[in-house]
Amino acid sequence: CPRVEMPAAGRTPRGGRPCGLVLGVYAKEKEEAVPQFTNAGETFDRLVSGKLTELLCISGPPLKKGKIRLFHGLHQDFPSVVVVGLGKKAAGVNDQENWNEDKENIRTAVAVGCRQVQDLEVPCVEVDPCGDAQSAAEGAVLGLYEYNEFKQEKKPVVTAQLHGSDGKEAWQKGVMFAEGQNLARYLMEAPANYITPMKFAEVIEQKLRSVNSNVKVHIRSKAWIEEQQMGAFLSVAKGSDEPPVFLEIHYSGSANANDSPLVFVGKGVTFDSGGISLKPSSGMDAMRADMGGAATVCSAIMTAAALNLPLNIIGLTPLCENMPSSRANKPGDVVRAKNGKTIQVDNTDAEGRLLLADALCYAHNFNARAIVNAATLTGAMDVALGSAATGVFTSSSWLWSHLYEASILTGDRVWRMPLFEHYTKQVTDCPLADVSNVGKYSRAGGACTAAAFLKEFVTVANWAHLDIAGVMSNKDEVPYLGKGMAGRPTRTLVEFATRLSKDKQSV
Repeated sequence: CPRVEMPAAGRTPRGGRPCGLVLGVYAKEKEEAVPQFTNAGETFDRLVSGKLTELLCISGPPLKKGKIRLFHGLHQDFPSVVVVGLGKKAAGVNDQENWNEDKENIRTAVAVGCRQVQDLEVPCVEVDPCGDAQSAAEGAVLGLYEYNEFKQEKKPVVTAQLHGSDGKEAWQKGVMFAEGQNLARYLMEAPANYITPMKFAEVIEQKLRSVNSNVKVHIRSKAWIEEQQMGAFLSVAKGSDEPPVFLEIHYSGSANANDSPLVFVGKGVTFDSGGISLKPSSGMDAMRADMGGAATVCSAIMTAAALNLPLNIIGLTPLCENMPSSRANKPGDVVRAKNGKTIQVDNTDAEGRLLLADALCYAHNFNARAIVNAATLTGAMDVALGSAATGVFTSSSWLWSHLYEASILTGDRVWRMPLFEHYTKQVTDCPLADVSNVGKYSRAGGACTAAAFLKEFVTVANWAHLDIAGVMSNKDEVPYLGKGMAGRPTRTLVEFATRLSKDKQSV
């Protein structure tokens, strides 16, 4: 490549605000080939008379997937241009990885590019749609998110916007998907003394009120919970001074108000000490995110409402703390669930399934098309799958297919787990009650026995339990999510609801 003369430093661009630019480039198919830009990249390269190609050639080896190269002064409107590696063009669905590789590559590359602009303290960034504006928007908005509510020194706020006019509608859809996940991240990351059960409900009510008039929110009190005879839920809540809340959301998106709804149920333990079966102190602070199930399903409903999805959705989230006190559940106590079944509480740290048992019983009041619950339920799920995928337990192939296909598009994967009678026997063989809240073989198959326990409170055919304990937080596994609470699998739940809104199958 010939030597390039650099133009003068960029001036302040349109609107008086300096703006960064993120452009994509594909992996070279041949060693001697010139860089293969996206459409937006090619247009920009022509605008600067081929200087971007020349600089990319002389500045180092070809860009690998997810890597960046930064250039300054190429164009007066963009003082800083970040070129990001997108990997192989048209890679498509990777059957081994169970995701769409193109979409994941775009999310990762755009997130890395946007963070580079943020490090330069540039207040806005225009993003190349990279052939998939929705994925580009998700990468940008997810990648730029940071929880810094209580820090005096905060990173500069960077506004991401679409570069050019291709894919405006898809870009906006991606922004809504990502903002939904970021809401879940916010709720999960916030300290438990700030996001109490009541505060959680109030935040969701405020958010939903602002996005769609077809949403009704009911914040149910302890007196209502008692009237519903939710003894399992109340037994967990009684150990804390924070009163329990049962949050009930109704989104009426279908043209027919009588259409059977999709019912989401989320575990909402805003802090889990383990109760009398106290957790180890190391890492216990992360249990502020034990309401991840509630956070993800509520955020998914908010996104569905913002998208005006044409289906009815009901959200049910029992919210409380699990604390040790003189009033708390004791190992060996027996409590009665809403459906009359008695539960022996052999481990007070297996509390999430007690909340969900009553919420699942209540969910049967709505003639649901499907019931899907999400919960950071078991450490065993983290051991089994780690952060690679959400574990899904369901007997419905129809439901599984929609969840699986949704996760291929979002990259926030799911993996099917067994609901064998083998596990049911381990929770129903109980000396003092109808069912035990832990399997009789202790740690063996812990995620599976937890699912078998929940199944005892479900009678509908189309039910799925999502154990999201393994995907609760992110260290560096998902490149477009920063370190901290992940808000997963919010986008998969939204995509799943989108698919159900198009599926007219009567079930």
